[in-house]
Amino acid sequence: MIHPSLTPAQIQETYRLILPHIRRTPVLQVDFESASLMLKLELLQHAGSFKTRGAFANLLTRTVPAAGVVAASGGNHGVAVAYAALKLGIRAHIFVPTVTSSAKLARLHELGCEVTVAGSRYAEALAASEEWVARTGALAIHAYDQVETLLGQGSVGIEYEEQAPGLDTLLVAVGGGGLIGGIAAWYRGRVKIIGVEPEAAPTLFKALEAGRPVDAEAGGLAADSLAPRSVGSLMFPVAQQYIDSVILVPDEAILASQKWLWSNVRLATEPGGAAAFAAVLTEAYRPSANERVGVLVCGGNTSAVTF
Repeated sequence: MIHPSLTPAQIQETYRLILPHIRRTPVLQVDFESASLMLKLELLQHAGSFKTRGAFANLLTRTVPAAGVVAASGGNHGVAVAYAALKLGIRAHIFVPTVTSSAKLARLHELGCEVTVAGSRYAEALAASEEWVARTGALAIHAYDQVETLLGQGSVGIEYEEQAPGLDTLLVAVGGGGLIGGIAAWYRGRVKIIGVEPEAAPTLFKALEAGRPVDAEAGGLAADSLAPRSVGSLMFPVAQQYIDSVILVPDEAILASQKWLWSNVRLATEPGGAAAFAAVLTEAYRPSANERVGVLVCGGNTSAVTF
């Protein structure tokens, strides 16, 4: 059953609260072969990704103790929480795995938060952060399996609908599912929503096959943003009801997508940020004639020289 708080009305209320603290990111129309795509540029969001929306949603609606906040992250969620905490004068401790990119680690240190590297993958960093919460009483800000996080990410859908009305289809990259879950909770079937995942981290794909969140592989080029062990339990009922399908793309396609977006649009995306476009670039998803397709470019915490 979908959590009762995951409603369009509550997403709208959350958006009202966070709007003074976030960017209303632009939508760019891009012609690709015979298709006209509407790219929403969340890589231009404060802290470099959509995660800033969920971070502010948590910090503005929950009671923060003196011990501050703690987050586990492959990078983007941690950067977003650190950014929001800095702006609001809150202590932040971020746990990251060794797979976190150097660009994201550098950004975390720039933001002045405490950083602990724990384990090789997100799940291990999460376990370490949970031990810290138990010891200190800090408030845990989950990257995707938290109602406030989903409500914040759902605000992307509000803006998309206002900026690109009449979309038929929306392609969204999937890691733990907070972004696609929040957007699907907003649209509620009014737009065909398709998830895009790396072949090396098919979390939602395997969950939908199994009928429940299950552990999946957690590797590949986008492992620092799209490779949790499983999707969130809160988003999964939303996915079952409102997500049309999931497309898997190989790492080579994600890298090619990064290069195309840089060469043709001058967008410096991280692998996870380019994953949704990879589905179109490889024709894993082929828009039909006159179909209005949105593609979410969700993150840009990278260095252009790396690709």
